[in-house]
Amino acid sequence: MDLRYPIGKFQAPESFTQEQLQSYIKTIEEAPALYEAAVKELSEEQLNTPYRPEGWTIRQVIHHVPDSHMNAYIRFHWTLTEDHPTIKAYKEAKWAELPYLQEVPIELSLDLMKSIHARWSILLKSLSIEDFEKTYLHPDYNKVFALKTVVALYAWHCKHHLAHIESLKERMGW
Repeated sequence: MDLRYPIGKFQAPESFTQEQLQSYIKTIEEAPALYEAAVKELSEEQLNTPYRPEGWTIRQVIHHVPDSHMNAYIRFHWTLTEDHPTIKAYKEAKWAELPYLQEVPIELSLDLMKSIHARWSILLKSLSIEDFEKTYLHPDYNKVFALKTVVALYAWHCKHHLAHIESLKERMGW
C-alpha cells in the first residue's frame, strides 16, 4: 500500500451525474462522525504518531482537515457570488506545522469540522447542476476548477486523510 496515497491519487471524474453528486455530498456530510470515531480511543502518544515516515501526525491531520475544508467552503461562496474569481491560496503544510496546534485539543478541530461540514452539506444540497459548472482560478496552479470537480476532490480528500488514520491504526494494531 502507498502510505502517502492509501486510496490512490485524486482522479477527476469524466462525467458528473446527479448520483455522483449525491455520493460526494453524503461523503462530506458523514465525514466528521467517521473522523471522530477513528480517533476516539487514541492516546496523546498515538495522536502524535506520524501516519508515515516524514508525514504528518494524526493530530496534524485532524487539524488540517477542517482548515482545508473551511477554505473550500469559502471558495464555494466566492464562486457562487462572483464571476470566475481568483481564489486565495494558502500554504497548507505551513498551517499544519504551526506550533500552537500542538496545544489545541483535537476536539476543537473535530467540532469545527462538524460545523463546517453541516453548513457545507446544506449549501451543496441547495445548488443546481448548473451551479456546479461555475469556476474559479487557483493562482498557485494557474488552473481553472469547476465546482463539480471541487466537490469530487473534497469527497476524495475526506476519504484520503481518514485512510491515513485508519491504515496507521491497522499497521500499529491499535
